[in-house]
Amino acid sequence: MRMMISFAALFFSVVLLQLSSGGVGPLDVLSGTALGFTRQEIGMLGSAHFFGFFIGCWFAPRLLGSVGHSRAFAAFTAAGSIGLIAHMMIINPYAWALMRVASGLCVAGCYTVVEAWLQAKVTNETRGRAMGTYRMVDMTGSLAAQGIIGILAPADYISYNILAILCCAALLPITLTTSSQPETPKSPRLRPMLAYVRSPLAVAGVIVAALSSASFRMVGPIYGQEVGLSAGQIAWFLAAFVIGGAIAQIPVGWIADKFDRRKVLIWLSVAAIGSCFVTMQTSQLGLYGILLSSALFGLTTFPIYSVAAAHAHDFASSHERVELSAALMFWFAMGAIAAPYGASVLIENYGPDAMFVMLAGGHASLIVFGIIRMRMGRTVRRRTRYINALRTSFVIGRLTGRSRDKPPKD
Repeated sequence: MRMMISFAALFFSVVLLQLSSGGVGPLDVLSGTALGFTRQEIGMLGSAHFFGFFIGCWFAPRLLGSVGHSRAFAAFTAAGSIGLIAHMMIINPYAWALMRVASGLCVAGCYTVVEAWLQAKVTNETRGRAMGTYRMVDMTGSLAAQGIIGILAPADYISYNILAILCCAALLPITLTTSSQPETPKSPRLRPMLAYVRSPLAVAGVIVAALSSASFRMVGPIYGQEVGLSAGQIAWFLAAFVIGGAIAQIPVGWIADKFDRRKVLIWLSVAAIGSCFVTMQTSQLGLYGILLSSALFGLTTFPIYSVAAAHAHDFASSHERVELSAALMFWFAMGAIAAPYGASVLIENYGPDAMFVMLAGGHASLIVFGIIRMRMGRTVRRRTRYINALRTSFVIGRLTGRSRDKPPKD
């Protein structure tokens, strides 16, 4: 209990950061539409966010090593706040893209600081509780962020100012905490090809997971507008996706620890294709049909990253865990950078259902590649534990690495 109290400041900062960063993506879509941006320009904003996210993942450990945890967190929060406040000062999609790079940089940098701080303070005995609480806090903040979209007016200075205030407020708990600042950790070495060498299927899995998640989160509001949802209904539409993903984690984790993870990935993609076509068919069934299809899409696509990561770690040794987690995050970021822009181009040219056709195609490719990999016959004797992997920073592997070395529970 004392350990959880000591992390309260960190967790409060995470909630405030989620409220700010989780709200800017949907708000940009609604604002861009109101200001006459094209669908491609709006999709470019989502891609710019993940480009900044990638830069932040790579740069944050180095800055952390130079100036320490609190100062690094302050620097990244300042970058995110500047990007938010500047939105209504310069009405230009390309200028907004630079601002979204700043918001992506902020998210990756702040999460790197929080996770490095957690890693320095947890022990093997408290790791499970700390990670469980961290996941719950992160998910709660993400859900709350979708909810505030319904009350923020698009293309309004006050709306972006509120998000900037929340971003600045995230500074207060972590800078005013009385807990001692941990020692600066050694940054992980980024070796992207390590993931491919350990499991090409895992790399394909995290790229497809990025395709689904980034497209839905960043371009999903465009789809919502196209099928007639209001701003408040779009907030529920995005929240249903997160709720569906949260519900899936425990049962899918149990299945992934019991059966061949390659088969689990294949069947998840089969289900994801089904959910794509269900979503396309239910767009005319009203709000509740759309919300149920959104939850189903989250249910079938959210766990793919975690299953793919677990499969890759099955072939890794203990000393490779951190670098492998960083490599998987690298491939996720690569997929996420391209996905929103591609989805927006398809919606612009072929209508809202085209995004889900693209996503179905990505999952079909994963099915084919998974079958090919299974026919190659490579298996693993010792399986690691399934973990609901957070896609937050390159250093998340430090928090989950030792947990994976424990055998799955029967």
